[in-house]
Amino acid sequence: MPDKLTEQIIGVAIEVHRILGPGLLESIYEEALCYELTLRGTPFQQQKEVDVFYKDKIIKGQRLDLIVHGEVVVEIKSVSKMKDIFTAQILSYLKATGLKRGLLINFGEARLVDGVKRFSL
Repeated sequence: MPDKLTEQIIGVAIEVHRILGPGLLESIYEEALCYELTLRGTPFQQQKEVDVFYKDKIIKGQRLDLIVHGEVVVEIKSVSKMKDIFTAQILSYLKATGLKRGLLINFGEARLVDGVKRFSL
């Protein structure tokens, strides 16, 4: 069953990629994505700090690129080739937040659809 929210987020990312193209810094895509989400009235949190738990200790300092609608973790990359560690990263973010859906979006691809990975726990 299609997930309308992740489809909307991917549509926003495609619009950003269509206008900017590949090859820029992740921070540029993040700002453009946030601006486009704002234009569309989609709520999000940018650079959201989350706690990581180690045994009985809370370790601060982990930041997520975006959480959209309080439901979907979005991790932004701008690399020529995706690495397995990026998958581990977003899975860790889902675990840390307790959220069930995530998107890994690589703006470094010539065609953005080739750089989108969906995650669902």
